Amino acid sequence: MRPIVQISLDLTNIDEALETAELAMRAGVDWLEAGTPLILAEGLHGVRELRAAFPKTPIVADLKTMDGGYLEAEMMANAGATHVVVMARAHEETIRCVVRAGADFGCQVMGDNMVSEDMVAGAKRLEDLGCGFVIHHIGYDERRGIAARGDRMPSPLDQLREVVEAVEVPVQAVGGLSIEQAIECPKYGAPLVVLGAPLTIDADAFRTADGDLEASLRMICDAVHAQEVA
Repeated sequence: MRPIVQISLDLTNIDEALETAELAMRAGVDWLEAGTPLILAEGLHGVRELRAAFPKTPIVADLKTMDGGYLEAEMMANAGATHVVVMARAHEETIRCVVRAGADFGCQVMGDNMVSEDMVAGAKRLEDLGCGFVIHHIGYDERRGIAARGDRMPSPLDQLREVVEAVEVPVQAVGGLSIEQAIECPKYGAPLVVLGAPLTIDADAFRTADGDLEASLRMICDAVHAQEVA
């Protein structure tokens, strides 16, 4: 697939999320993500508002589902989400439920391998259970806590090539990437480039980053879209 740019709206109010999404779409972003902070703050209402404002744009609901998979996926699909996220650490029956709901309600399923004991095996497990995308993810608390102790902060790039080689579905890398690293993801074979905290969202305050965000996003989108996926 061609490279795709997705912005994660890791915000805590729908007004700022809609404003940021509008700016992002002008800059060339392809997909919108209702980030976990936004879903916690606004719930289904937030997804409905994004769908009403952007009727033709793919919308990812970052649910991080661990249980109750069918109902969670059904609710978000009915609210307008085109993609939902289930965790690799969930029970396999939960993953199957999300995949079944995705098929029933026309919603695609992204599986997240965050905190898997074996990140590559976690990605493969998600694909084997029916997920159409893999999110290779180093968590916010994990990377910040490790760095605060003075140790090297882990990066999704550490095993990104291995994950890409282990699965046939599209992969995205998430977690502490710099803008330059995010732009490089298609060269690793990962076509879905995610921009969010801390790239375009203030990672501490979870609000839109200062500066000329639209110009920065346009530059990033142009750089990503010009690439071929390795």
